[in-house]
Amino acid sequence: MENEKNTERYLRNEVCKIGGTAYKFVSPGCRGVPDRLICLPFGVMAFAEIKSEGKVSTPNQVRQQEKLRALGFKVYADVDTKSKVDEVVKELKNEIRTARLSKLLH
Repeated sequence: MENEKNTERYLRNEVCKIGGTAYKFVSPGCRGVPDRLICLPFGVMAFAEIKSEGKVSTPNQVRQQEKLRALGFKVYADVDTKSKVDEVVKELKNEIRTARLSKLLH
């Protein structure tokens, strides 16, 4: 069983490997915001809600995730295992490639 702390550390390390950073995101007075703000090359940005294995977002967290998605941000919810982190990182690598291509074409 994977705990939130280990999964969060793994995410942070894997994001670093692809040239980014995963800031611990805290927003005083605004409950339910995702745990991590992921900033990557070429202006790629996403949010991640990290959980202990098998746990899910609270209703308040789901509302915040929906708000961020409505603003056009990528939000990864209920990232609760290293394998889910690997899926997120694979998708983020594709986002970086797309953003790099877009910058080259403009």
